[in-house]
Amino acid sequence: MSWGTELWDQFDNLEKHTQWGIDILEKYIKFVKERTEIELSYAKQLRNLAKKYQPKKNSKEEEEYRYTACKAFLSTLNEMNDYAGQHEVISENMTSNITVELARYVQELKQERKSYFHDGRKAQQHIEICWKQLESSKRRFERDCKEADRAQQYFEKMDADINVTKADVEKARQQAQVRHQMAEDSKADYSSILQKFNHEQHEYYYTHIPNIFQKIQEMEERRIVRIGESMKTYAEVDRQVIPIIGKCLDEIVKAAESIDQKNDSQLVIEAYKSGFEPPGDIEFEDYTQPMKRTVSDNSLSNFRGEGKPELKFGGKSKGKLWPFIKKNKSPKQQKEPLSHRFNEFMVSKPKIHCFRSLKRGLSLKLGATPEDFSNLPPEQRRKKLQQKVDELNKEIQKEMDQRDAITKMKDVYLKNPQMGDPASLDHKLTEVSQNIEKLRLEAQKFEAWLAEVEGRLPARSEQARRQSGMFDAQNPATVNSCAQDRESPDGSYTEEQSQEGEGKVLATDFDDEFDEEEPLPAIGTCKALYTFEGQNEGTISVAEGETLYVIEEDKGDGWTRIRRNEDEEGYVPTSYVEVYLDKNAKGAKTYI
Repeated sequence: MSWGTELWDQFDNLEKHTQWGIDILEKYIKFVKERTEIELSYAKQLRNLAKKYQPKKNSKEEEEYRYTACKAFLSTLNEMNDYAGQHEVISENMTSNITVELARYVQELKQERKSYFHDGRKAQQHIEICWKQLESSKRRFERDCKEADRAQQYFEKMDADINVTKADVEKARQQAQVRHQMAEDSKADYSSILQKFNHEQHEYYYTHIPNIFQKIQEMEERRIVRIGESMKTYAEVDRQVIPIIGKCLDEIVKAAESIDQKNDSQLVIEAYKSGFEPPGDIEFEDYTQPMKRTVSDNSLSNFRGEGKPELKFGGKSKGKLWPFIKKNKSPKQQKEPLSHRFNEFMVSKPKIHCFRSLKRGLSLKLGATPEDFSNLPPEQRRKKLQQKVDELNKEIQKEMDQRDAITKMKDVYLKNPQMGDPASLDHKLTEVSQNIEKLRLEAQKFEAWLAEVEGRLPARSEQARRQSGMFDAQNPATVNSCAQDRESPDGSYTEEQSQEGEGKVLATDFDDEFDEEEPLPAIGTCKALYTFEGQNEGTISVAEGETLYVIEEDKGDGWTRIRRNEDEEGYVPTSYVEVYLDKNAKGAKTYI
């Protein structure tokens, strides 16, 4: 069916309909444009969401992402970024393939529609002009016919009147003839114009208008096809990203399936393992014995002389000699009655036996951290030292790369002086070299501490054997106060000491006053690698290359107890000596 034949008289309605079609197309363009804006906004929100939950660099959160569950979450965040990218692709493709193309097509459509309806109006105007010409010739023909009829009647009247002269009659006759000729001419003109109008009208309704309406129909059908193709494109744009979105979702599922609870549990062990062994059993302390002895006024020496068991308040006291606890080494010293010593102990002021513990407690309160991380358990300290060594090595490599770059630039300047002055780089080169040397010294220091810690850490197979090894040689009352508070080689002190710990140290000191301690046997020898000035109480000075006896091995606190002769003994940093243990010696234990 053709609009030209069926709608030949619906020019105005077709004009309205085609305008409505363009409005529909523009409405669809607006819809797609708003969809692209939604996609962009959604993608932006997804990216912001993923960024919000990304771990911050150089923060505690970044360390947490070594766990498989956190890694899976991080992978989910990364996939969400890719997911958001696909929505950006949707927006971009819809904008380029639909919005832009349809907007251009609408402009072309408007111009084409304008051209067709301009031709239609022009044809209408032409037929209207022809109609007006026909009407005008028709009225003229009608008027001339009436005038000719009146002239004829007037002539006949004059001719019948006997009173009218012959000249008047002749004049009337000529006038009638003229009018009659004018009527004939008007008739001929009217007939010609009528034929012309009929021809034009036929052309208008059967040729011009059908052709114009046919073009308008084709234009409208192209518009309908174009909007249908755009809708297909709209769906295809979404369908194209579905495989990639599905891949993102598959990666999220894969990341979720990679979560290993056993591995995370092992990471917790590695993160918080201290390296210490659990404490041994606490011995029973019988407080009824001092009361009985006080009543009987018997001295400790009397009990010993009578062969009765010795009194001990703090459990085992023969173990490591702590640097700031003085031992009574005179076996023949006179003992006071126990009641007097007990009363004196109760009323005397507490002594501070571990100044290192006091200093450590103050440093921890002030927020200071020892450079060698000696405030941490062995396992955690090893990790921190290893991390520090790796950081220093990276900085050294960075400085070396910078030095190589400056050296190459200097060579270029030497070969091409016009490019720059080689001497201007000497200062920078010297500065970089100094930085490298400082970093290397710093790395060596931390590597020494790391080697010391790694040399002391127990093997996994030995842990059961050493379960109480650390505590058998120490008084349980002093574990919390001074177990790990000896100073590091640089003279720093660590470890907190509570008021309760001080009281227990006093109890140990009180108990030690009554115990006669036998000199510890040598369990090996050692050679001093460096000179050490023992300025603190409990330490001993050694010279580089000096050979001494080892009487107590390092028990994890970084100090080894040595002896020069019967009267000179004390502690030196383990990293300052090379120890040669006698495996057959009595009391030799392996803590490394």
